[in-house]
Amino acid sequence: MCLSDPSDRASSSPDALPPPSVLRHIVDVHCHPTDTITSSEVISELPIRICAMATRQSDQRLVADLATAHPDKVTPCFGYHPWFTHWISLEPAPSKRAHYASLFLDASPKTEHLAAFERLLPELPEPMPLASALTELRANLTAFPSAMLGEVGVDRACRIPFVPPADPPYPAGPDGDGMARELSPFTTPLAHQLSVLEAQLAVAVELRRNVSVHSVKCQQATVELLRRMRARHGDAWVHVSVDMHSCGLSAQTWADIQKEHPNVFLSLSTAINGRSPAHRALISACASHRILVESDFHDVRHSTAYTVRMLRTVAEVKGWTVEDAWNDGLDGVGDEDRWGAVRRLEANWRRFEKGGHQPNRKKPRRKLLLEDWESDEEDRVP
Repeated sequence: MCLSDPSDRASSSPDALPPPSVLRHIVDVHCHPTDTITSSEVISELPIRICAMATRQSDQRLVADLATAHPDKVTPCFGYHPWFTHWISLEPAPSKRAHYASLFLDASPKTEHLAAFERLLPELPEPMPLASALTELRANLTAFPSAMLGEVGVDRACRIPFVPPADPPYPAGPDGDGMARELSPFTTPLAHQLSVLEAQLAVAVELRRNVSVHSVKCQQATVELLRRMRARHGDAWVHVSVDMHSCGLSAQTWADIQKEHPNVFLSLSTAINGRSPAHRALISACASHRILVESDFHDVRHSTAYTVRMLRTVAEVKGWTVEDAWNDGLDGVGDEDRWGAVRRLEANWRRFEKGGHQPNRKKPRRKLLLEDWESDEEDRVP
């Protein structure tokens, strides 16, 4: 999730856009259009398709309304972002104070933490029971057969602000709601984030819905999460596509994940990944059929330009051309070698959207030895 203008990290003048015949094949797989006030005409004239993320209770309905009004342009995504999981109680809390104290005050809190807690507490909402959040999530996913779970995930870096963000939508502009907030010393415990996340993932698996996952400063926790979900849900988990959005994992960690998990994809954005040249190594490490692109931006008027900018970066690293016209004659068997970046990424999105991936099956050791023996025998044939 991005609430800042990436123009301070990359040129604010977008690269030349492909023609409409090409743009209509591009999908921004992660953005936040309901964070800002945008007229219906802007969405109607959007030349690409977008996946619109919800993050908290107040914007679930906004995403639903946007998808209802523009079903040909918007894939709705419902869920609770890790920045707001402290607003959710795992059990009915005895009181607001007891809930937040259990998250932010340990057995022997520092004096300055006690003072910060008393300052923060009046600004926090009454906690929402997890059961209520899941009921709403299930209802929204059921109402939209193509909907995804998102944005959900884990974040070790986020500190709770003393003044929480107002409910969206905000006036359109580069800085979201435009407020710089003083941060408290508190972060949401990772165990609490994981409890909320895994409960949401269970609903996604139940309804067979794809997922957009946020992960910041949580490489090992993410690796362990993916393994835990596969062990807990089995093949049902593998059938669901998982996108590691604005992926900040190291190239080596990503290479290990894609080898182990056939259902996990990677998407990158200029807004987040463009901050570091390391994202080019990540693109290089990613299998060509697992990569997607996104804007991760809150003002949909910029989604096309920022998504295309990352698409061009992917194309450059992968050695792909970017189409300057659309050729409908390249969809036949054996045409893949002539595909450009847009067609390749469109095929990846369709693969992601379809899901139903096949689990990696380990062959019995006896069968592996037999195959090796047969291979050796073939090598000895004159």
